[in-house]
Amino acid sequence: MTFLIAGATGTVGREIVRQLVAAGHPVRALTRDPERARGALPQGAEAVRGDLTDPESLVPHLSGVEGLHLITFGGDDYAPLETGPRLVELAEAAGVRRVTVLSDFYEGGVQEALRASALAWTFLNPVEFMANLLAHAEEIHAEGLMRVSRDQPSAMVHEADIASVAVSALTEDGHGGRAYLISGPESLTPTEQATRLSTAIGREVTVVLLSLEETAQRLRTQGHDEEYVAFALELASNPPEIGGQVQDTVQRVTSRPGRTLAQWAAEHAAEFTG
Repeated sequence: MTFLIAGATGTVGREIVRQLVAAGHPVRALTRDPERARGALPQGAEAVRGDLTDPESLVPHLSGVEGLHLITFGGDDYAPLETGPRLVELAEAAGVRRVTVLSDFYEGGVQEALRASALAWTFLNPVEFMANLLAHAEEIHAEGLMRVSRDQPSAMVHEADIASVAVSALTEDGHGGRAYLISGPESLTPTEQATRLSTAIGREVTVVLLSLEETAQRLRTQGHDEEYVAFALELASNPPEIGGQVQDTVQRVTSRPGRTLAQWAAEHAAEFTG
């Protein structure tokens, strides 16, 4: 089986490519810049040029593909894709059987087009990524501090577990028409997250809880626009309860337990220590 993976150099896409290649499958990694992407992809993956905002660019790469992984945005501005219907039309015409979509809790044009198609689609809806903690790497390295905007627990999920669910859906029957909510195996407060990081890096990490005003100023200083600032403040003040609820999806779909934050922190310790 040959697979075409969009978002192949992203946090989850890169891991999907790695797992498929490790299992011996031919993989085409879709990227706008194949030369730059090759250094980020595992040996054995074929980097191919294409852009989800230009569906026709995928046509030569869909030949012989059985499984397709999509994301829901395109371009440098991460704008929602408006090309979902055409992408789905081309996939059906090429004989693709299974499609996974890295999604969120709000369905857009890609999901709507897939629901109306004959393809076996699976939506991957993860809660907060463990990889989001990398946003704190610089301040942890410099000050031993982790500044957060909310104190609620999160059932953070390892990117490799999201990818494992995707790989199962792409390579096995029985996942078509499913929207999988994916979490990690624990629901941890920021202080508990910091404890896991402290153990991994051998240095105490202290949590600092920011006010909403401090959060807004921090985001503006980082260059975020007002729309993003408003979204972040709403998330900080009214976090969705589902983000802190542990799901059994990883175990149920892959027959393996989800990876813990302690494991993720050990894997990424060097990124927090300079």
